[in-house]
Amino acid sequence: MPAAATADVVAEAIEKIVRHDGGRLLSLLVAILRDFQLAEDSFQDALESALLHWQRSGVPASPSAWLMRTAQRKAIDRIRRAASFRTKSAELAALIALDNEAIEPAEDNAIADERLKLIFTCCHPALERQTSVALTLRSIGGLKTEEIARAYLVSHDSMAQRLVRARHKIVRAGIPYEVPGPEGWRDRLDAVLAVIYLIFNEGYAASSEQHLRVDLCEEAIRLCRILLALIPHEAEVEGLLALMLLHRSRFVTRMGAPGEIITLERQNRSGWDRKGIEEGAALLVRALRRGRPGSYQLQAAIAAVHAEAESFAATDWQEIALIYDALIAVQPNPVFELNRIVALSYAKGPEAALTRLGLVGAALASYQPYHAVRADILARLGEVTLAREAFDAAIRLSGTDAERKYLMGRRDELAMPE
Repeated sequence: MPAAATADVVAEAIEKIVRHDGGRLLSLLVAILRDFQLAEDSFQDALESALLHWQRSGVPASPSAWLMRTAQRKAIDRIRRAASFRTKSAELAALIALDNEAIEPAEDNAIADERLKLIFTCCHPALERQTSVALTLRSIGGLKTEEIARAYLVSHDSMAQRLVRARHKIVRAGIPYEVPGPEGWRDRLDAVLAVIYLIFNEGYAASSEQHLRVDLCEEAIRLCRILLALIPHEAEVEGLLALMLLHRSRFVTRMGAPGEIITLERQNRSGWDRKGIEEGAALLVRALRRGRPGSYQLQAAIAAVHAEAESFAATDWQEIALIYDALIAVQPNPVFELNRIVALSYAKGPEAALTRLGLVGAALASYQPYHAVRADILARLGEVTLAREAFDAAIRLSGTDAERKYLMGRRDELAMPE
């Protein structure tokens, strides 16, 4: 029997499970219960029970299995207490039978399939796009409501209410928990791809204190591989997988000592994952040959130019700027405009970039990278005072200590004018 554990040890163990396994466990619960709210409430009940029981009995050998079994039993209790007990008697009987079978969530492939089903459920056309993406990030990615609210620049309460309404709408509309047949893919595929990429992005540049979350990135890649097996000739699915693989190839070189960000300019390219680059490039070529270039394919093409450059100085910035032109034509977006400006700053010089930067300032006033880019361009132009002010704005908007530390270092490197 495991030894008793302190409250801090238990809290740390639960936080780790929620971060790394919460999305998968919740997906499996939704599959069993067919009710988002009941699944999430029961999972929270199980976490609260863990806080008490694990301090007395210690963290179990299989904490995820313990949480799943406890959540199922909490769901049984909730159904028994519910006013709609009679209407849910069939579900209750099935749940009790399942609980008696002692099924444990140990099969990664099965869970991954359940997660993809949950993404398709969340991305039903009956749900508003932004809400469906937010709901999926909460349920699949295991992101906290406050993290999602911060990403959307809304209050915690507003986002929480939006998520509750979305869950209720899924129940009222009778949206099935399933991957639809080919006739239903087109209505959902764009949203599904957006969700998978947002999960990857949250891991690649996490908004929480953990700047790089490899678990989320790997999960996004795994889900995209499953989707590609489901829809094997879809160019944008191939493009998204290529894009994520090319970004992942730089993982090892992006972070130095604890809390240290290493920018693309300073990364040791000999440490990049060449097999990952080769796989990503091959997928990209295959996608582009289909003659239907889309947003993810074009973004992957930009990542491929970076991956193929022998050094930062040897990067073909003019080609990158041209690809951004095509990308903006396909999907107008001020963030893409900002990235194009960065490419122009190296292709044609910081003066040309600064002129164009003012055109996106209003749209990106609350976007941290805008201020970081502006600070960098001003510093390269020798405008030290303005550069330091822009660095200060970027620091205020940073979500992690690693970002703040890096930007403060950049700011402090600038000598104050005499």
